[in-house]
Amino acid sequence: MDVPEEDSNSPGWVFKSEGGSCVRPWRARGSGLVYCVNKVKGFRMPLNDDQNSDSDSSRLSESTVSSSDTEYSRQSFNSDSSSKPSSPPSGSPPKVITFDELMAATRNLSNWTLAHEIAVNANFCIKHEDYPQNSFAGTVKQIVHKAFWDHLESELNEDPPEYKHAIKLFEEIKEILLSFLTPGANRIHNQICEVLDMDLIRQQAEHNAVDIPGLANYVINTMGKLCAPIRDNDIKQLKATDNIVELLRQIFRVLDLMKVDMANYTIKSLRPYLWHNLVDYERTKFQEILEETPSALNLTTEWIKESIEDELSSISDESSSCPGADSSSKPIISPTLVLNNGYLKLLQWDYCKTIPETLITDEVRLQELREKLNQLKVIACVSLITNNMVGAAIVDVPDFTDQLKRISLPLLEGMNKKSFDLKEALNAIGVQICSIVNKSLSERGLPTLNEEMQSNLMGQIAHVVEKNNPVCSLIDKRIQLFMRSLLALPSFQKCMPTMPGGLSVIQTEIEFLGSQYASIVNFNKKVYGPFYANILRKLLFPEAAMEETEAETSSN
Repeated sequence: MDVPEEDSNSPGWVFKSEGGSCVRPWRARGSGLVYCVNKVKGFRMPLNDDQNSDSDSSRLSESTVSSSDTEYSRQSFNSDSSSKPSSPPSGSPPKVITFDELMAATRNLSNWTLAHEIAVNANFCIKHEDYPQNSFAGTVKQIVHKAFWDHLESELNEDPPEYKHAIKLFEEIKEILLSFLTPGANRIHNQICEVLDMDLIRQQAEHNAVDIPGLANYVINTMGKLCAPIRDNDIKQLKATDNIVELLRQIFRVLDLMKVDMANYTIKSLRPYLWHNLVDYERTKFQEILEETPSALNLTTEWIKESIEDELSSISDESSSCPGADSSSKPIISPTLVLNNGYLKLLQWDYCKTIPETLITDEVRLQELREKLNQLKVIACVSLITNNMVGAAIVDVPDFTDQLKRISLPLLEGMNKKSFDLKEALNAIGVQICSIVNKSLSERGLPTLNEEMQSNLMGQIAHVVEKNNPVCSLIDKRIQLFMRSLLALPSFQKCMPTMPGGLSVIQTEIEFLGSQYASIVNFNKKVYGPFYANILRKLLFPEAAMEETEAETSSN
């Protein structure tokens, strides 16, 4: 993807999406770009103690990464991870991962994550972020920039003027303007090179004949032709600026904004192409990561293994409840069922733990889905409790369901944070519900809820916070049932599964979240299906996998 490099005057560009997911800034490296990904976890690059004596160690010591941060225990790594030992046999020398190999794996991982985010997230874009004004970095930047522009002003005010730094600025401006052009824009390309001919400008400077305001005016007019419509007001402000030093400063500010616009336009143009080729691209990139990075499927294997164990435990419980069942026969487990159970566990995943490697690119989306589902679960619990306790009182309350959502969602915002007090939020929701019910009853000339009934209602709602609350467990099982049914459908776009009882209050929201969840799961299956099939074959049918391995060994 040809995008302009970040300007050295700014701290970086940040890729952002509406949900708050973030890919950290890129930084220029020679003529290329290195993308640094913020949310990628689970891939650790092993460096042995012997590496300190390797020629690459000097390069590592010069980098900002300390050796303590990059030394990890050696683990097995291959897509066929179970067929190889997790550590080298005794007597064999440890494999040294060079710095170049480390950077190659990082680039693959970053490009893989970035391409996925661009393709699947319609809100993905680049935003230019500056340092906070009162921060140490922001203060240093402000001081350094002020010193530079003050020095430039003093040079231009000399008699005769000194144009050395001004010429360098126009040279940078020329490069940036040329970077905005498409390959076929020969006329404007030649015009820019002709007007901003640096050799000619230097000769004019030697004879004190440089027309700095004229060059700046040409640059502004050219920017007006190349910029997006959203920058038209910025161009007008440039034309109204009289001070040449301030004008140059503002030109660079607007050029930075134009870089971001160009990068976002490039992303938008790439999205259809990336989406069309994303399955093959992601699978290829992940295979490259498997070939370069140790233990890249360990967490995925463990995730599938846990799902198999859960399914075996479920079958065992069913067999023990049926006296006539044959306990000696080996249970038959469906690989699809195992995989779907694994995906369902992600809706209750503790995201303090590292997610399976094959799901890293969707970690933020899955975490947001889990948080929204938890909010909807609480709302469904509150609705069920209220209907059971005071159903007759709210039967004629207009739009009670909508009112419940309106008061609950703001109070439950951020409920997955450790600092969030769910019990306090539930108490507030209980107070609001009592108020709504009493208001409706009094408007109809009926007696309001007495203190004991209000206390019982608020107490039942507050008990939702308890770990084994029966209402909460019931609603949770029904949400899981709906999501399981959704994954079993061949095409969820055509029809939704039947909504289980007790979830009608959140039906619209849960169907919307379910569609997002099923889309993530189905795409993940397309990309990583071959890797999952290999893992499942070894875990469910170890004898067949061993015979296949022996046959491959003998043929080699």
